[in-house]
Order: sequence, then structure tokens, then C-alpha cells
Amino acid sequence: MKPKMKPLVAAVAASGLLAAGALATLPSQAGILDYFQHDKTVAAADTAAPAPAPAVATNVALAPMTAPNYRQIVKTWGPAVVGITVSGVHKEGNDQMSSESPSPNDPFFQFFRGLPGFQFQPHGGMEQPFKGLGSGFIISQDGLILTNAHVVRDAREVTVKLADRREFTAKVLGSDPATDIAVLRIQASNLPTVRIGDPATLQVGDNVLAIGQPFGFSESATAGIVSAKGRSLPGDSYVPFIQTDAAVNPGNSGGPLFDSNGRVVGINAQIYSQTGGYQGLSFAIPIDVALQAKDQIVATGHVAHARLGVEVQDLTQPLADSFGMARPDGALVSSVDPDGAAAHAGIKAGDVITQIDSQPIAEAGDLSQRIGRSKPGDQIQLKVWRDHAARDIDVKLLAVSSDSAGTPTLASDQHGRLGLALRPLTADERSQASIDHGLMIERVDGAAARAGIQPGDVLVGIDGQPATSVQQVRNAAKSNDKVVALLIERNGDQIFVPVRIG
Repeated sequence: MKPKMKPLVAAVAASGLLAAGALATLPSQAGILDYFQHDKTVAAADTAAPAPAPAVATNVALAPMTAPNYRQIVKTWGPAVVGITVSGVHKEGNDQMSSESPSPNDPFFQFFRGLPGFQFQPHGGMEQPFKGLGSGFIISQDGLILTNAHVVRDAREVTVKLADRREFTAKVLGSDPATDIAVLRIQASNLPTVRIGDPATLQVGDNVLAIGQPFGFSESATAGIVSAKGRSLPGDSYVPFIQTDAAVNPGNSGGPLFDSNGRVVGINAQIYSQTGGYQGLSFAIPIDVALQAKDQIVATGHVAHARLGVEVQDLTQPLADSFGMARPDGALVSSVDPDGAAAHAGIKAGDVITQIDSQPIAEAGDLSQRIGRSKPGDQIQLKVWRDHAARDIDVKLLAVSSDSAGTPTLASDQHGRLGLALRPLTADERSQASIDHGLMIERVDGAAARAGIQPGDVLVGIDGQPATSVQQVRNAAKSNDKVVALLIERNGDQIFVPVRIG
């Protein structure tokens, strides 16, 4: 059985709660001190032989380390950690995976797709009420609270419970599924707040402390160390996760990760698990990523992410050898959106992006993270390896559209002429289907449904042209008065299906 990435949304049968999940950790603050000291000893001369040159032996010993004062951290900063209870309505899925496998119609599909164990299951059926729980923490005395976006998704009512047992109805100012950050506000004043740390100073091996309400047990503290930094998880995430072994479970989602100095360096968000519970791997969103999203949400109610318009993959040594590169460092461009910023700048499939604004790109995830934290309209310079030589290419980034964010968009005009909800194929889906282009059909109604097209079909072509973008399909539907010829791939076979729209 393969281990599964859990967004920490798990059913808790005993309590009747749908508990919000836990995402991993962030880097802590305070970097590791120099723990090494060197003692030099000189070997004694051998009296039976001529005196040799002194031999120097270096004994390396770990310097003494003072354990973090977790008791004081909990006492001082614990009052700023809150419990979050939500209620609302979910559309019931067709199986038990639905609570942890978002529908592609859901903006969280992009955030979680591609994670080990993630499976898309068709969603439908009746709406069902739910209750859920999570954690959060106060960042301003007038009631501004950070948590995970998946904690409050679909919520119609959000209640925040403070450490002193006071409860407030919270307003969701906005959320960003791409980074899994949400901002809440409660009407209160003179509230306790956390201190913010710097994830950049956190090092692997540093002590960290998580506080939240796993399974509804409020004000629970768990400790661990930073296991890794800058972890890129599957799913085209914009987040360079901090990996820790601090125990987090359903209900910890949105809670703070403290460094050994009591500063918040991350927001617990995901776990890697075969059971739905903690198994030694948890991941947190760095606090600087969260605050960048928070600033946009407070100012505008949403977060705008930049988009390059490419699909990338990691290099292997054999691929690097074939491109004439000494090391497998960089992001290999596997496909280019013809309407994207990269295409406009001249980026091609087969290019290897090795730097962005003079900063090295070691893996494909590095590129996604840096582009995602840029703003639409930003000018960047990419160093690209092409034809056994490096070149610089200037690119003006575009905004992420619903088409590129993994959220299906109706490929029709306002009157619904086709009735298709489409999204671009992922790299894995293209590989499995052995095609280099196409659009996944997620929902069907109207004319397309009458023509026999089904969810799960792949739209390969339209009116004799390759189907490469949702906008292209939308334009074709608008320009045709009677019949649109769709080339569909289903179960490995391709068929033309005429769709009457006139």
C-alpha cells in the first residue's frame, strides 16, 4: 500500500467531525550554532626510533546544547493559538476518498493533485452538511488570524475559540488554495499575538514546536526537529515546505510551528501517511510565504499568482548527458502553453531553465515556487540551456487564470453552447495517454452530453486543429454556427464526435 499525502481532512467517526488536515512545517528561526570544537593532540615521540614529525589527531566533539524551553514557549505564546470550528455543506462524493481527494472543480485540486495516494474520484450526489475543525493563530491584537485555506473551505459558519475559552464568529477575509492560506477576522481587541520568525535562518536539525487541536484536543503541543527544508511536493505547489517530525494530526491544520526561540516559522499543513494519522513526516508552509499571501488577501480579498506557462520536469543524469550538461541541475521544459508568457518570450520544449534572476534552479519545483511567488507583470530573466549552450531570455509574467490553475473552466460562451468543463492535462496524464496535448473533460452537459461525450474523455482536437487551450475551444464554439467536430480519446481509442450547437 502506497503512503498517502493527507491534506489533513479526515473523518473522525467517534465525534462526528470532519477534521481539517495538517500540512507540514516551516523552517524555524535561529540557525544552528557551531557545534564542533577541535582538540589537537600531538603523538608522543617513539623513544626506540628517530623522532618522527609530530602526528596531529583531530577529535571532534559536539558542543553542549541547551534544550529549548518548551514550557515557556507554550506559556507565553500558546494563548495566541486558537481552535477553529466550521460548518457548511459538501457535495457528497461517490466513495470514501471524496473527503481527502478534491474534485477537479475544486480550487484545491491543483494544490493536492499528484501527491502519493491522491486519486481523482468523480464527485456528485446530494449536498451533505458537515462540521470540521482546525487550528490557527492570532497575528494582530485587533483579531487577524492565519489558518489553512482547506480548514475553512465550503464553510458557511466559522467559530474561533480562544485559549481563555471565549468564542467568536469569524469572517473569512479570503483564502488562497494555491498556497493553502486563509485569513480570518474576529471582532475583538487587545488579543495575544505570536511573534514572527525568519524561516531562512532555520536549519535541518533545529528544534521546533507545534501547537494546535489535533482531533479536537485543544492546546496540544508536540515537539520535533526540522527534517528537511525547501521540500517540493508533487502537485505543482508554490510552497517550499519545511519537513519536520513534530507530530501533527487532523485538527492541527493551520496551527503554528514555533522555533526554539518561540517565533512562528511555519503553518502546519500536510502529513505523509498510510493511515490518515501521523507517521513521522509532516510539512509546514513557511511563514514568509503565508504572510505574502495574507498581505494580498487583506488588501484585495484574493491572491494573484504569476504564471510562466510551461510544464517542467526534473533532469536525470542521462538527460543531462544528452543535453551536454555536466550536472542534472535545472527544470526541463516538457511543454509550452502557446498563449503563455514563456511562449511569447521564445521558450521551447526541450529547454532547460537553470537560473531565474541569477538564482540557480536545482529542481523543477524550485522554478514553480519562485514563479508562484512573483506577481503578474513582473519582468524576470531566465538562463536557459539550449543546443549545448546557455542563453538569457527576458520574460514578462502573466497572471494565473482558472485554465492554468487546475480548475475546470466551461469551454463555452455565456449561453453554454458546448457544455464542457475542461482543464489542461497534467504531465503524468499526457504520458499515460501517450499524447503531447489535450484537455481533460471533467463535466458535461448540454450539447456535448447529447452527443455522447463523457467525463474522463480527453479532448484531443476541435475542427481539425489540436486542442491546446480552453480559450481555443471557447473561440471555436463561438465562431461555429452549427456543428463542431471534436476529436475525443477514450480508453486508448480516438473518435470524432460531431456536436450540434446550432
